[in-house]
Amino acid sequence: MKYVVIDLEMNPVDREFRDVRRRLNEEVIEFGAVRLDENFQQEAEFQCYVEPEYGKIKKHITNLTSITQSMVDGQGHYAEAFQKFVDWIGAAETKIYSWSMSDIKQLKKECRFKLPEFDVEWLDSRWVDLQQEFDDRLGLHNSLALKHALGAMDHKFEGTQHTALADAINTSAILVLMQDDAKFRQTMQPVLDILEPQEDLSSSIGDLCPDLLKLRADLEE
Repeated sequence: MKYVVIDLEMNPVDREFRDVRRRLNEEVIEFGAVRLDENFQQEAEFQCYVEPEYGKIKKHITNLTSITQSMVDGQGHYAEAFQKFVDWIGAAETKIYSWSMSDIKQLKKECRFKLPEFDVEWLDSRWVDLQQEFDDRLGLHNSLALKHALGAMDHKFEGTQHTALADAINTSAILVLMQDDAKFRQTMQPVLDILEPQEDLSSSIGDLCPDLLKLRADLEE
């Protein structure tokens, strides 16, 4: 069994393409993924940019991801990039993880629109929502953002946030930790403590990890 952790960056379909927007609101502009072996050791990385077909890279997307139009020009469209991703995964039995289901929803929408011959069951049969598994393991009712989950682990984010490969690499750290239940429970004890607040909890959590203060507020909303 192989384990792939994926992250995508997207760009909105331009408003001038009204007919397209009825079926597709965004286009993938970057794939980032890491593959782990049967022992959950990283063995390969995958990254590619994708040139959108329905509009240029928006300014707010560049501000968020640092992806510019010049970086995607000539890089190939979605059909080519997705096939490269499928080929990179290969024929081995594989589970594909992402933080939330938004990425698989995007891939399925874009495949149905741009690759109608592709059987999206290929995705459905392999996909796992790591965010949901993480929340279920902790007994959380509200889903955590990736940065808060990493903050709760006291894991320093490697690379730049909102770059697909860096997000995938950091997400894989959560997957690896979850393979050791005792270590996972010990590491995540501060989050479990949040579920049973105490008078001096804010100061103790703040000393451990400032992100947990924001996490507590999110959980109480």
